[in-house]
Amino acid sequence: MLFLQGPHGPFFWQLGRMLRASGAQVWRVGFNRGDQVFWRDRASYIPFRDPPEAWPGRIEALLREREITDLVLYGDTRPIHARAIAAARARGVRVHVFEEGYLRPYWVTYERGGSNGNSRLMQMSVAEMHQALQDAEPDLPEAPARWGDMRQHVFYGALYHWFVMFLNRKYRHFRPHRDRPVSREFALYLKRLLFMPVRAGRRARASWRIRNGGFPYHLVLLQLEHDSSFQMHSPFDSMTDFLALVIEAFAAGAAPHHHLVFKAHPLEDGRVNLEREIARLASRHGIGARIHYVPGGKLARLLNHARSAVTVNSTAAQQALWRGLPVKVFGDAVYAKPEFVSTQSLPDFFARPHRPDSRAYRIYRHYLLETSQIVGGFYSARGRRRLLRQVVDMMLIAEDPYDALKTGTAAPRQHLRLVT
Repeated sequence: MLFLQGPHGPFFWQLGRMLRASGAQVWRVGFNRGDQVFWRDRASYIPFRDPPEAWPGRIEALLREREITDLVLYGDTRPIHARAIAAARARGVRVHVFEEGYLRPYWVTYERGGSNGNSRLMQMSVAEMHQALQDAEPDLPEAPARWGDMRQHVFYGALYHWFVMFLNRKYRHFRPHRDRPVSREFALYLKRLLFMPVRAGRRARASWRIRNGGFPYHLVLLQLEHDSSFQMHSPFDSMTDFLALVIEAFAAGAAPHHHLVFKAHPLEDGRVNLEREIARLASRHGIGARIHYVPGGKLARLLNHARSAVTVNSTAAQQALWRGLPVKVFGDAVYAKPEFVSTQSLPDFFARPHRPDSRAYRIYRHYLLETSQIVGGFYSARGRRRLLRQVVDMMLIAEDPYDALKTGTAAPRQHLRLVT
């Protein structure tokens, strides 16, 4: 098995160690000092220090010379991963893709071949999922209200970028998959870590105003502009384009006593000043007094009182669907099924949003929990323990999670109340 880049932190090293214990041969390609630090076994570590133009030839050689049968990576759209996946498919190599959970924050995603807009879920109908669930237990666990990976996520992100910024001399050709320099990425992670208390105070004040305002409101679920789901699977060139569309449609279609709440992504780092853009656009349409911005934080309380939810393609929309709220989505998303995502124009949606088919969504959610969604997380020690208990066996069988459910070879899923 050949590992490429993974989540920040030690998860890929721990996963590789357990796969090695199962009898698999494991190697890791590292592209910078951060990759190297989190992979402890030097004998199985393969540094790539050449210019990016050399990568296609190098990955093809590695697959051939090491007789690789499986490729393991986190996210399938960054350039080095996309090129590696193409080379792997040409040789019939299995591709194991990890991603943040479609039903986050309590689960992570494990699929074969691709994720998000490249997932097999994009071509599946709810009827097909229902058929596959005929012999499954009708158990639909709910995620706990609190989940403690956020601080670890930010910490490992800052640590990773520190190593890349200060100790990357041997990897001088490294180019990050995002358009910002590593120094800027590190500064943003560090700023977010240091200003967490300040953001918490601003968030508490904004949430209090909404909670005690007594007005109906629609919720806009914002994403990271640099995230692959937004960059690769949406119709917008920038988050500002999305904000402009939403605010204009709200001004045209929503009842005059309704308000609009923008909820920032929990990892929003300020590289785009969303609050300022929202205020500017709201002022242009004369609705500034009806617009609110919440800087990150938990989503549940805001959703509990919302009338609807709008997003590009955020996985957080699934929490809205779980509550039976109308949802409008613009980009490619694994949950964008006609049974439970609105096809109305956005002004009409704000005026009279159609509710989803909650029964169809429960079938869809049940299907995910029986297949690609695994209890645990990448960043906290407890989350990694929970994840590793199940995902290694899923990787070692021939079928992917979706086919394994059909053939009856899927491992029993962990129940939340039994996980320790």
